[in-house]
Amino acid sequence: MNLVIDIGNSSVKAAIFNGETLLTTIVGPGSSLFFIQELVDKYPVQSGIMASVIDLNEENRIWLEKLPFAMLVLNHNTPLPITNLYETPETLGYDRIAAVVGANARFPDKDILVVDAGTAITYEFIDAAGRYHGGNISPGVQMRLKALHQFTGKLPLVSAQGRTLPMGRDTETAIRAGVLKGIEYEIRGYITYLKHKYPELLVFLTGREEFSFDTSIKNIIFADSFLVLKGLNRILNFNNGRI
Repeated sequence: MNLVIDIGNSSVKAAIFNGETLLTTIVGPGSSLFFIQELVDKYPVQSGIMASVIDLNEENRIWLEKLPFAMLVLNHNTPLPITNLYETPETLGYDRIAAVVGANARFPDKDILVVDAGTAITYEFIDAAGRYHGGNISPGVQMRLKALHQFTGKLPLVSAQGRTLPMGRDTETAIRAGVLKGIEYEIRGYITYLKHKYPELLVFLTGREEFSFDTSIKNIIFADSFLVLKGLNRILNFNNGRI
């Protein structure tokens, strides 16, 4: 069994896999890894992989060193089951490449756009030949809402939850619709752009943010909140010679 750890900007996700099968997941706030010990105690883990977008503190490093199995720490030198065309792989977020690997594992012969909506929204493209071309990074929901408040003199800090109209009728609904509908149109724009060149494009939506889309967009989107974890597990299995 594999232990998979994904350390993001605001939370930690961990999962147990048996081969390619996801058995269970657990999420903790912040960056501490200690809550994962319950998975280690419960399952006969044989190997693990960790990816982090932040630097590990000393306590987390000590915890990892005490694990009774080898832990692969994903970096830009880690062998991947896809071709990485990114020009600066040492600067590529590990969650970004893991999401691409996860999507490619499900549809290995398809052109795929991966949209990961978290603290930031990332757009990644991998072609049907398994070549990752790169991607873009955009502000996430909370970042946009906070920026409108912090960088203006009078605009309030608005929650993403609440009444949402096509066009706002007061300042609160104007901000909420501007942010949420703006992201929806942004995602739709990337899909439209890539489908001109790749007509059979598939789209994966992952991350903790949820958006409401019209029917035409929903029909080409696969929602998978565990895509990064699945990609990390596949990278681990690839490095262990299991695929």
